[in-house]
Amino acid sequence: MWPVLYAYFDANNALDRGAIHTQIDMTIAAGASGIVILGLATEVNRLSLDEKHRFIEWTGAHIAGRVPFAVTVTGDTPDTQHALAHYAVDRGASSLILQPPSVRDRPESFYFDFFANVMQRVRVPVGIQNAPEYLGVGLSVQSLVALAAQCGQFQWLKGEGPATIIRATIERLREQRSALPVFNGRGGQELIDNLRAGCAGLIVAHDSFDWQAAIYHAFIEGDETKAQTLYERILPSIVFVMQSLDALTCYGKRIAAWRMGFDVAHDRGMRPTAFGLECAQRFAASLGPFQHQRTTGI
Repeated sequence: MWPVLYAYFDANNALDRGAIHTQIDMTIAAGASGIVILGLATEVNRLSLDEKHRFIEWTGAHIAGRVPFAVTVTGDTPDTQHALAHYAVDRGASSLILQPPSVRDRPESFYFDFFANVMQRVRVPVGIQNAPEYLGVGLSVQSLVALAAQCGQFQWLKGEGPATIIRATIERLREQRSALPVFNGRGGQELIDNLRAGCAGLIVAHDSFDWQAAIYHAFIEGDETKAQTLYERILPSIVFVMQSLDALTCYGKRIAAWRMGFDVAHDRGMRPTAFGLECAQRFAASLGPFQHQRTTGI
């Protein structure tokens, strides 16, 4: 289970370093296998290159080797992505997640060659975010298998889709004799069915991460009844924040902040409504303060 950190901004619209540190400490205590930054939940499209650099630097320095951390790499040219990847690796990133460039009208071979170009120039394991529902493009299973054969750095897949689709992807990979690990996201929707489908784990925003980590541990230890009970308790909150990416970065971010003991000082995206805040506060109260790994009662 890998949480994706939110980007919090102070009253002056600058990145809040203390909030980054707090997220890191609390998710590690809750059982994070590793930490992901600069994903969709991090509002990467709203960060300047300098802010991306600061986020990477602050994260690497504060994690200080306690867990691995992965950096999502964006950019519209292989050179741009390689430069950001190099910066991240030099500051402690253990792996990278590549997103496709923003152009959406090219043949699949364009995206294949783009990913291969970047992967062959880095020295750490690499995954790709294959999320056509969210990003508008994706690689077929045949292309994924070919990419893994061509690029030894390509070692895992970050999907974003229903458990049924992820299951079909895993089955087709197995038919191709590929052992490529597959992770899902989508905020933890269908968490247990994703594990039943064969996912290696999940990469999720961290508003309910401690609960989701407890569900994961219950499942892998064979206690599906406990896992299901916990999942049913947090599902309404997951549904609320996953209505859209704007909802996630407006309300999900607030639920996480309140659970960690602070408030959101500034929004770069959608502003909350009075009713939305009322709903988010109710979900935050239901989830309670962030808990350490396997705390009794979660």
